[in-house]
Amino acid sequence: MKQPMHILIPIFLAAVAPRLWAQAPSSQDQPCPMHATHADPHDHKQIVENHGDQAMGFPHDKTTHHFHLSATGGSINVTANDPNDSADIQAIRMHLEHIAAAFANGDYSTPMFVHDEVPPGVTSMKILKDQIHFRYESIDAGARVAIASDNPLALAAIHDFLRFQITDHGTGDPLQVQAAK
Repeated sequence: MKQPMHILIPIFLAAVAPRLWAQAPSSQDQPCPMHATHADPHDHKQIVENHGDQAMGFPHDKTTHHFHLSATGGSINVTANDPNDSADIQAIRMHLEHIAAAFANGDYSTPMFVHDEVPPGVTSMKILKDQIHFRYESIDAGARVAIASDNPLALAAIHDFLRFQITDHGTGDPLQVQAAK
């Protein structure tokens, strides 16, 4: 008497799968080639720093990033650690001027590359790009991109994006909206 296939498959798997599982190489025998990247959270920081140095055109260890949340949006601030480092100050200004223009056009490829993922808020910021205002400003020893919107959805997306930046870069900046100074 022939058994229906839907009965034989589970019986076969129950009999064979444990033997196949026991013969499979363990992760210790053949580790994932990217294991170090996703196993150790410190490696993500190294990826962010390496990608950041490539994308920004100046070294992260010679500069300071700050991300601030405000009632109208927030800002990205980058300064050279040495106020006399004219090369890095120029590179910071060029980069942030480029970032302000790219973000205004809905292009977030730089933070996506730096963080190796789509940062929270980016999808909404792309969709609502016409309701978000980006303003580049030179400041002492660096530059700032001010980000603002009157749209509550855009404002929430801006805050999500900036909070992610604070956390992923480990800047220690407040994660809550700060009162105007």
